[in-house]
Amino acid sequence: MSDVLDEVDSNIEQITIQPVPENQRTGVARHLFSIWFGVQIMPLTLVTGVLGPTVFGLDLTWTVVSIVLGNLVGAIFMALHSAQGPQLGVPQMVQSRGQFGLYGSLVVLVVTVLMYLGFLASILVLAAQSLQVIFPSLDGTVAIIISSVLTLVLVVFGYQMIHRMNRVLMPLFGIAVIVTFVYILMAKGSHNPDVSALGYTTAGFFGMFSVAAVWQVAYAPYVSDYSRYLPKNVNSRETFHYTYWGSAIGAIPVMIIGALIPIWLGGAGSLGDLTGIMPTIVLWFVALMFFLGSIDACVINLYGPALCLVTIGQTFKSGWFPKAPTRAVIAAVFCALAAILATVFAQNFLVQYSNFILFLLYFLIPWSVINLVDYYVVRKGDYDVKAFFEPGGGVYGLFNWPAVIAYILGVLIQIPFMSTSFYTGPIAVSLGHVDTAWIVGSIATTIIYLGLVKVMSPDRKTAAFSGTNAS
Repeated sequence: MSDVLDEVDSNIEQITIQPVPENQRTGVARHLFSIWFGVQIMPLTLVTGVLGPTVFGLDLTWTVVSIVLGNLVGAIFMALHSAQGPQLGVPQMVQSRGQFGLYGSLVVLVVTVLMYLGFLASILVLAAQSLQVIFPSLDGTVAIIISSVLTLVLVVFGYQMIHRMNRVLMPLFGIAVIVTFVYILMAKGSHNPDVSALGYTTAGFFGMFSVAAVWQVAYAPYVSDYSRYLPKNVNSRETFHYTYWGSAIGAIPVMIIGALIPIWLGGAGSLGDLTGIMPTIVLWFVALMFFLGSIDACVINLYGPALCLVTIGQTFKSGWFPKAPTRAVIAAVFCALAAILATVFAQNFLVQYSNFILFLLYFLIPWSVINLVDYYVVRKGDYDVKAFFEPGGGVYGLFNWPAVIAYILGVLIQIPFMSTSFYTGPIAVSLGHVDTAWIVGSIATTIIYLGLVKVMSPDRKTAAFSGTNAS
């Protein structure tokens, strides 16, 4: 019995937010493809594609174009963040201390935790629905509890288990996507839905383009959490490309399948719409793969906030470096909160979800831009990792005011360009309700941050920490 417990314990990740020691760095860049492909194979990705025709009124051609372009653009941001992981060996949001300062990074940490909560609750809802396709009599609340428990178990094991699971499931995920598309294609025209109202509008195109882009950008705050164990000498280009193409190749076809369901089948855009077009055994296989993909996505949306909450705590207690038990307790509490939220989720799911994901973009883009500009342009990847954990923030201080100010202004500048169901800015109105806020925010934040660095922190560009970014 003790041998079994020792084996289990040896497979549980002990590190939380502290730098990964060189002797524990393992893996190769290509493993990133499977994890970022796998997390896309879930009903929430499918639902995102449904928004094209149902919320934004686009026909199939323009929905596909906006999905493809949005994912290809958004994935650039997240893949650039992924390449930071092997170099610094710490979670993404710990690294933000190097841009925002010890206390300055707290604002972004809180926003990120709220993002995790929204996504985790959303995915739990759809994971439960996937399970109910296989077991129709299963109560929805029970299905959410089952999904939550499976998620929590995997998070307790941590980093290596997450990667192994994705490598095993990736071929099955790919088969499920292909099978689903084939059966939808075979059923095309059998339901003859009325799609005459669909077409092209600039507002609809930019809306769907933005949703697809933010789908990818939303991974930015935690994408390097899953590359931080790679050896430091791993090729950064490989890290970028395996992350980029894994995420894009996974998301694009699933979103397109989501768009095909209402356009070709006249369905609402759920796995339940596939019931009449597939043999039962095939439907069960597809539903099981989408359920496991949902659990996969739930895992990274629970593992991440556990690290973020540890980071927030460590901000005020510099010597605190908890291990697996603390991560497990924090994850359990957070998972329970998300499960409760999932059980009372709003009825108007699609509209609420599209509002949530667009609103999220307004706060994520300025952070992502500042992080990338500071890492690739200002400091060129040269950070003092040990200073991230020092009292007072070490060389980075409590607040890096150029970053804090640029972040606040980056959010505020977007307000006139926003177009949502709860608020539309005056410039968006004049543009025919086209939402260009995140594009304007990206450009403005870049200019503001570089300008403030030059004026307020002229030494920041030249203050190199040669060799100190080694953990």
